[in-house]
Amino acid sequence: QVQLVESGGGLVQAGGSLRLSCAASGSIFSINDMGWYRQGPGKQRELVGTISSGGFTKYADSVKGRFSISRDNAKNTMYLQMNSLKPEDTAVYTCNAALRPSAMTGFYSYWGQGTQVTVSS
Repeated sequence: QVQLVESGGGLVQAGGSLRLSCAASGSIFSINDMGWYRQGPGKQRELVGTISSGGFTKYADSVKGRFSISRDNAKNTMYLQMNSLKPEDTAVYTCNAALRPSAMTGFYSYWGQGTQVTVSS
């Protein structure tokens, strides 16, 4: 069974930084694209950014230049470094992975449970 577990959320003042982690565990043959999503209070879920297996990244315009996504393929872990945080970054951050559990299966989409990030003004 595959699990994605986020960690690193919390309360931070505006202008501060946080680093989120998303660790995949269980039956894993390979992981393709991974991504971070967020859903703020009263808002729809939005894509924060993605990273390919080769490390190519894309970001939402709202976080470009402030957030950075990286991954450690040996550890099946993705990171989200968030700098210059703003109150509008307050949201539940959730990770997603296109993951192949075994050589006998295709890729499936897996989601973590989410971690709360609160930025105070």
